[in-house]
Amino acid sequence: MINYLSPEVLLFAYQQGLFPMAESRDAKQIQWIQPKKRGIFPIGEFHISKSLRRALLKNDYSIKINSNFPKVIEKCADRNETWINSDIYDCYCKLHKDGFAHSVEVWKDSQLIGGVYGVAIGAAFFGESMFSEVSNGSKIALAYLHDRLLKTGFLLFDTQFLTEHLASLGAIEITQDEYLTKLEKSLNKNAKFVDTNYSVDVETIAHRSTQTS
Repeated sequence: MINYLSPEVLLFAYQQGLFPMAESRDAKQIQWIQPKKRGIFPIGEFHISKSLRRALLKNDYSIKINSNFPKVIEKCADRNETWINSDIYDCYCKLHKDGFAHSVEVWKDSQLIGGVYGVAIGAAFFGESMFSEVSNGSKIALAYLHDRLLKTGFLLFDTQFLTEHLASLGAIEITQDEYLTKLEKSLNKNAKFVDTNYSVDVETIAHRSTQTS
């Protein structure tokens, strides 16, 4: 298995259902992961809790796309244990410059308080990591990311693994075979992450699917 990264290698790996992780921030080698169970957000089924709806409608933040992609990765890696080493950081920054990697950022008073980044190929978006420095920061970013994917024609929103946090927002777990079928279909369709026809409507996002919690 290849143990180094380049934009070309990374794009090829995603199309085979693989993604890279390092054992730690200082690790030199890359591991290629292909889980038997895969986490995804079904497009159009993102769950908005009442507390998240209130946070969205408070609208005391601003949403930006790709305004500071490297900073988003830095904040995602700023934790005691991380799988983001220097090679991963450099490679995703190169993918961003090439137009494949994107960030959705939550800003308040000139401070980056939440965000998520990932890679778009065809009509598939591969979510990589997220961070939050305030309550609901990453959830707001995910809500806006899902809305963008829904409105711009994406078919697959990959989360890699299923966590309680993601499950509370509507993520589910599927088998590897199911994932590869969805992946192939998504790669055979084009979607534009940065689409000039896309417009944001926070009311629609906040009320799309509201839970009782």
